[in-house]
Amino acid sequence: MKVGKQFNTLTYGEYLHLIENHKKFTDFNTLGLFRSIVETTKLNLDEKLELRKVAVAAFAKTFDFLQLKDPVTYFEVNILGETLTVADKNQAWDDIKRNQQLILENKRLSHRNFGTYSKHICGYDTCNLNGMMIRQDSHLAYGGTIHFNSDNHRTWSKQKNAERQKQERKAKPQLIKLQLENE
Repeated sequence: MKVGKQFNTLTYGEYLHLIENHKKFTDFNTLGLFRSIVETTKLNLDEKLELRKVAVAAFAKTFDFLQLKDPVTYFEVNILGETLTVADKNQAWDDIKRNQQLILENKRLSHRNFGTYSKHICGYDTCNLNGMMIRQDSHLAYGGTIHFNSDNHRTWSKQKNAERQKQERKAKPQLIKLQLENE
C-alpha cells in the first residue's frame, strides 16, 4: 500500500493514522515525515508540537540519527514553536555537532558521507550539479564534509612537514658555514 500524497498535505488525523500504520506503507519516509512537520501549513502550532511528540516517540532512533543525516531538519524540528536568541542557536548547533561526533564513534563509522553531506548543495538555483551525489572529500562538496576540532588532518600535516623539512635542508649548508666561520 502506498501513501499516495505528499506528507505536508495531510491533516492531523491522517498523520496519526500514517504513523500508527507506517509498516503497511511501502513508500513511507521518516525523513519526509519530519520535514513535513516543519513545512506543513495545514496544521496549527499546537498540532505540530503534538505531532512532533508522537513522531519522535515512534521513531526515536531515526530521529537521533537525523542529526547526522540532515542536521538542518533536526534543528528545525527541535526548535519548533520556540524563539531562540543567537546564543541559543549557537549552543544548539554545538550540541548537534557534539552528538554527531558521538554517533560516529558509537557506530564505528569510518566515513562521514551521509545525507546532506553526500550531495552537492551550493544554494544556486541555476547550478546543474545541485543534488548530485558526490564522493567523500570531493572538490564538488560545497560546504564540505563534517569536520570536528579533534580531527587529525593527515594531508595538512604531511604538507607542513614537507615544507619544514625542505626549509631545514636549504638552511643546513648555511648553518654549517656559520659554524665553521665561528670556529
